[in-house]
Amino acid sequence: MTALAKPRYQQLKDLIIGRISNGDLRPRDRVPSENELVESMNVSRMTANRALRELTDEGYVDRIAGRGTFVSDFRARSHVLEVQNIADEITRRGHAHTCEVVRQSRQHARGEIARALDVEQGTDVFHLLLVHFENSSPVQVEDRYVVADFAPGCIEQDFRTVTPSAYLTAISPLQEAEQVVRATLPNAAVRQQLQMADGEPSLVVIRRTWSHGRPVTFARLHHPGSRYELTGHYAPPGTPKSTTANVVELETIER
Repeated sequence: MTALAKPRYQQLKDLIIGRISNGDLRPRDRVPSENELVESMNVSRMTANRALRELTDEGYVDRIAGRGTFVSDFRARSHVLEVQNIADEITRRGHAHTCEVVRQSRQHARGEIARALDVEQGTDVFHLLLVHFENSSPVQVEDRYVVADFAPGCIEQDFRTVTPSAYLTAISPLQEAEQVVRATLPNAAVRQQLQMADGEPSLVVIRRTWSHGRPVTFARLHHPGSRYELTGHYAPPGTPKSTTANVVELETIER
């Protein structure tokens, strides 16, 4: 049986999404207007309008009255001073979170992992390797180790539906955390999983969390430098916050 052709508006959407994915259209670049799509693609104004409207609803583009339609800035934001669930971050931005589980296994802690978790060499730990997506765009590779006797059910969890952060917090509330942020060039595997260009730097958050007075998880969270940024605001205890929740952004420097 011959497959049905996609509706014309969906073909337009796929065309624009493809141009964004391959870098032909960059964040804040202008997208063809309704009139331009009508003329260049030989479609009706209704079709062009629906394609742009759905792209806006799905977070791919921003439509600014009187100026036009522009590719959204897909740089996700996380708070540098807080430990947050990435699924919650993405949901708060009005976008869709999905997750691919690459590895979920039991192994023995050695070297760096044993030292980070303050356990004896050979102690059982669970290794989780996941890729988190925001609107189908990969924004984080989560490489996490969990002390097995802290979360014995970890190996059986479906982390496509609940993040490790949410699951582990439900087992025992977070008592203490340590975070280090580094800029680095990722290895080939991370670069491929995050769909990064050669030479593009990544932001890596190295995180340890404690429960019942001992470290129980150690994670390396890799993010594409062009699509992720860390923000933070601090006020001393008892001091009212004087700023809005909006983060000040510097204008792009024209070279």
